[in-house]
This record gives sequence, C-alpha cells and structure tokens, in this order.
Amino acid sequence: MITSPDIDLLKQVNRRFVTGVTLVTAMDEDTPRGLAVNAFANISLDPPTVMVCVQRTSNTHDCLYTATHMAINIASCEQMEVMGKFASKTGDKFEGVAWSRGRFGTPILAGSSAHMEVEIRERLQASTHTVFICRVVAAEVTDLPPVVYSSGRFFHSEGLTPLT
Repeated sequence: MITSPDIDLLKQVNRRFVTGVTLVTAMDEDTPRGLAVNAFANISLDPPTVMVCVQRTSNTHDCLYTATHMAINIASCEQMEVMGKFASKTGDKFEGVAWSRGRFGTPILAGSSAHMEVEIRERLQASTHTVFICRVVAAEVTDLPPVVYSSGRFFHSEGLTPLT
C-alpha cells in the first residue's frame, strides 16, 4: 500500500519552490472578480498556452469556470495591498483598486508588472482544484518589477543576486 507523505512535510517542500504571484481576474456579468494565484505556469509559446489552478471552494471559481476569458496579472512590488485583498475572502476585492477592461473584456489591474488576457480552452478537474488551460490572446509588459514569493514571504525581484 502506498501512503502519502505527511501534509506538514509537503507544505515545507512546497515552500522551497520560488514563484511569482498572479492576480487572476474575470467578469461575472458586470461585476469584476479575482483572486491571488501562485499556481500558474507557461505551457507553450507556440501556440501561446498557459495554465492556472484554482481551488473549487474559492469564491471566484464559479465565475472563472463559466467565463470564456480571464486576465492573468503578474503582481508587481507596488501591489502588496492589492495582493492582500485578492488573497483574502473579502467581498469586493476591487474596491479602491484601479483597473480597466482589456481587449477581451477582462479586468486588467493598474500597476501590474505584466498581464495577459487568455481564452479558456479546457477545464480539468484535479482533486480539489480546477486546472484551466488557456490560450494567450493579448499580453503587455511594464517596467515595474514583479514580486517573488518563497517560504511564505514576499521579496523584491530587483534584489536577486544572479548566479554565474
């Protein structure tokens, strides 16, 4: 019989993986919805394909599940307060947050390091999460440095030391 590793051990292992933070957004009719996600990855450049994993118990999950498009906003070092809102269970995460609609109608957050609008192509069920497989249909990069997340803490990406 195969047993799973201890949950606390798995948490420690996952904390060793350095990642960024994305603020995933979509429209729920006329209401913008969103959440903070670090389970994001590029799949392919040709065709441009990415994936995002969202827990099914998230308040934003159902909106994303029925949406045709979503935005993936790469959090910048200037968005600590916005990240806190989007990581919380607060009702209106967009209150006081500057945003505009992108070319495909998705909420683009002002002050992000970069963003992309994606068309949701597949929704795969993986235990407690839905894996959204998406085709990138628009993208933009700014000069704002992205946030780095590791071991439960946030770091400024410009302070990283390159390895030789």
